Amino acid sequence: MKILVFVKQVPDTDDVKLDPRTGNLMREGVQSIMNPLDANAVETAIKLKEEYGGTITAISMGPPQADDVLKKALAMGCDESVLLSDRALGGADTLATGYPLAKAAEKIGGYDLLICGRHAVDAETAQTGPIIAGFLDIPQVTLVDSVKIEDGYAVCTRLLPDRTETVRVRMPALITVCQEINTPRYPKPAGIMKALKKPRYVWTAKDIECDPAMIGVSGSPSMNKKIFEPPKRNTDTKYFTGPIEDVAKQIVDVFQAENLI
Repeated sequence: MKILVFVKQVPDTDDVKLDPRTGNLMREGVQSIMNPLDANAVETAIKLKEEYGGTITAISMGPPQADDVLKKALAMGCDESVLLSDRALGGADTLATGYPLAKAAEKIGGYDLLICGRHAVDAETAQTGPIIAGFLDIPQVTLVDSVKIEDGYAVCTRLLPDRTETVRVRMPALITVCQEINTPRYPKPAGIMKALKKPRYVWTAKDIECDPAMIGVSGSPSMNKKIFEPPKRNTDTKYFTGPIEDVAKQIVDVFQAENLI
């Protein structure tokens, strides 16, 4: 079985600040990490490989430093990595991100299962995985919290808000996984050393034969008009005493002052 797993480098959400002038994320001096849900995707791929055999290719798109998350994926247990890094790919929205990732999958070819994290913590659109599947014209299953392989099918359990749902989908297919599916392993020293010897490729937009009109800013039909940090709310604890009617009135007054009612 040939598995492709997609990972993204994101800023550590505990240390994210917004530029008050531009509204953009201030990435300078902010530690970057593997998107947490993508770590769940990598762990899912490794567990499937351990049970059913096969190979895993980790794929990412970004600047050269995005190779750091691919190194972690290799250290966890992936077999090879591909980094899409090209100035022409910069400034992409989810559509212009999914397209080159799908083109990379086409170039690799022969895949059985593609795995993404449900969403990235720096955007939370949950769009990239489905967009990849759309460009490849393969079935997709989102919100997966368990998966097994049976006779060329991926049998997935979906974690929905009010129920679970079992879906049986013919491969090749793409799934996006929830945090609940597993606990990602930490790379062991031996895995880190092995990762140094595993194949690592860097491809440009030309290498994967991208249509220039479909990538980067020109290929991005959506844009953020404004990004802002919501004002911090007063979280002080208030205590009310007295007759129940007076306490109720005091609570209503507080809610009205906070524009909650």
